[in-house]
Amino acid sequence: MELKQLEYMIKIAEEKNITKAAEKLFITQSALNQQLLRLEKELGTQLFFRSRSNWHLTRAGEIYIENAKKMVRIKKDTYNQINDLIEIKKGLLRIGLTPERGPEMFAAIYPIFYKKYPNVKIEPLEMRVKQQQHEISLGNLDIGFVTLQEFQKTNDKYIHICSEDIILAVPKAHPLSHLGGRMGETLPEISLDCFKDDSFAIMQKGSTLREIYDNLIAEEDFHHHILLETRSGHNLYHMVAEGICCSIFPISYAKDNSNVSYFTIKHKPVWEVCASYKKDSYLSLVAKDLIKIATDYWSIKFKYFNKNGLSS
Repeated sequence: MELKQLEYMIKIAEEKNITKAAEKLFITQSALNQQLLRLEKELGTQLFFRSRSNWHLTRAGEIYIENAKKMVRIKKDTYNQINDLIEIKKGLLRIGLTPERGPEMFAAIYPIFYKKYPNVKIEPLEMRVKQQQHEISLGNLDIGFVTLQEFQKTNDKYIHICSEDIILAVPKAHPLSHLGGRMGETLPEISLDCFKDDSFAIMQKGSTLREIYDNLIAEEDFHHHILLETRSGHNLYHMVAEGICCSIFPISYAKDNSNVSYFTIKHKPVWEVCASYKKDSYLSLVAKDLIKIATDYWSIKFKYFNKNGLSS
């Protein structure tokens, strides 16, 4: 059983289409089809149900792909361990980044990483936390940079980078805005119940921040009028700054603006910025150094908020 053949079959399963898989593998469709037919003859059974638009795995195919991924992961872990032993700094890192903040972080840290490891290729992939967790569990991502609370963690490994407060922001025109704080002040504490009749902008369903918001509201036993659902934390801030509605968002989105008042929420919600990787897999020295560079980035970023009295 050749490792190259394993990788070919995995790619067909991922793409659910032999033509697309061949394109991604930079080989002809006929060559890939011959590899598949040869393997199915050797096994004595089909691995895929074929259709023009959607190939999907048979039960035998599911068993084959599950174990093929394990063997490919063992190969990668073995090479990484040997590379670390003899101090070879090369290879490929597939990393997950949350939309918006992930690319901002990556743009800041990649030049530092590249200077140290010019022969290590990084493939950054933007995806939500839950999708990153799924891809990590399958062995498709080496590292995921995620933000979440303890109850949202899976059985894979998590390296704590820092903690971040989730705060309430209200427009200046709100009747309670005078009770709030600004940058450079200690934020007063308030219950979301005081804003139960207000409109809110919140993150879309499926995000970890939306799940945190939903849990906060469930504890208060009421529902806000939702004016906007978005995938952007910057949009949440701007909705408040423009005087349109209230919102809750991570403290790193807060700006010093006289049109916005900030509060600490009574339940003091905090989430973690973490690096995650597959349980029982080997984390290379290069991967560990990338996480350290990311940790330094967040440390510098949050020094500003600690200095301004907006983070606990």
